[in-house]
Amino acid sequence: MEYTIDTSCNNIDFYQVHEILHFYGLSDLNVKQQKQVFENSYAVVFLRKNDKVIGVGRAISDGICQAAIYNIAIRDEYRGKGLGKIVVDNLLSQVEGCNVILYTHPKHLGLYEHWGFSKVKTAYAVYCDPQHYREEGFID
Repeated sequence: MEYTIDTSCNNIDFYQVHEILHFYGLSDLNVKQQKQVFENSYAVVFLRKNDKVIGVGRAISDGICQAAIYNIAIRDEYRGKGLGKIVVDNLLSQVEGCNVILYTHPKHLGLYEHWGFSKVKTAYAVYCDPQHYREEGFID
């Protein structure tokens, strides 16, 4: 399959990014907010087939020792083709040398363990809507 990898937000249709992330329940932000989130990230990856965004991911980082990966998503019709791993590997190369935390929905944890990520035993979180995150299985 032919696709391009973009590592900047230039010429990205953020309505499509919003669509993909909303489909998987990974974000309820509107298009404008989604654009801002990606533009304010340290590293971004967009997979495109022609003008269609088919995969996304982003990382926040200090660029020296710590990074966190968020919003890994591939359009449903392109899943199972190894594109998610391409997004993650590209982000990892952009934060090389950093300790990396990957934040995902609980139902996808096994996938990332398969790619070499380990569960963290030393993390806590404060959520703006704890009830929602409790219902989704993020917290006890």
